[in-house]
This record gives sequence, C-alpha cells and structure tokens, in this order.
Amino acid sequence: MTVTTSPLPPFSALHDRFCAGDFVDCFRVRSDMPLREAADIITDFPGWAKALVALRNVIVLPFGLTGALPSDFAGQEKIGMFPLESQTEREIIAGFNDKHLDFRVSVMRDGDDILLATWVHQHNLLGRAYLATIMPFHVAIARDVLRRVASTGQMAA
Repeated sequence: MTVTTSPLPPFSALHDRFCAGDFVDCFRVRSDMPLREAADIITDFPGWAKALVALRNVIVLPFGLTGALPSDFAGQEKIGMFPLESQTEREIIAGFNDKHLDFRVSVMRDGDDILLATWVHQHNLLGRAYLATIMPFHVAIARDVLRRVASTGQMAA
C-alpha cells in the first residue's frame, strides 16, 4: 500500500499543457481497481480535506476565485467537485481555469498501478502564492486518497 512519487507517464494528455514554470507532480500506488472507481474515491476527499476546502472558499471569496463551491459548474459532469474534461480507458482528466491559475487532475491506469497527477499553470502572483500555501495540503491529500484506493482494491498487499 505504498504511495510513491512517479514521473508523469508518456501517454498522459497533461504533457500537451506544459509551459515553462508550470507545476506537475505524480504519485502512484498498486491497485487493480477500475479507473473510474479509483477516480471517484480520489475526488471524494477525506473529512479533514473537505474542511480545508470549505475554509479555502471563505478565504478566497474576496478575491473572486471560483471552482470549489457545489454550485460552480452546475450542469457539467463532474468527478467529485471538479468538472470532467476528458476520459479514456487509461486516463480521466478533470479541473478548471480560474483567474489565478489553471489546474487539472489526472487519474491514470498504468499496468497494475493507479496514478494521480496534478498540473498547475499559475497566471500571476496570487496563483504562485496560492500554490505555495496549499502545497503541503495537496501532497497530504494526494497520498491519503491513493492509500484509500490501495486499501479498497484487491492488490493492496
């Protein structure tokens, strides 16, 4: 059930987004869980992370930032709270663009592993400050959700 860092697989559509200065990370865990089921677990944040998102919503409201409220993206298919962008047999991508940054999360199947990658393009100082502030929480959430995928799947040994 070990979560490890990983390079972004060559097949990921996130490669098409890269610009100088963009952030990307990728984690992997062994699991035979179906891709969509894994994506649903990954985007169903644990309670402590949902509380952080609620706090984030209050803090960023004066800045006019969007994308983390249940009413955002009404009518669009979503994975968790994120609007679905694309889905193939190997990769599901969700996310959105905002004033301060654009981001996408990718859940992928690579052999016997499920991978979670995040890509962020920062637009301005607010985007850079926001990313730096949430980074420790981002890593903790990514590792936590992948542990849940591994513990739910059959290969969790």
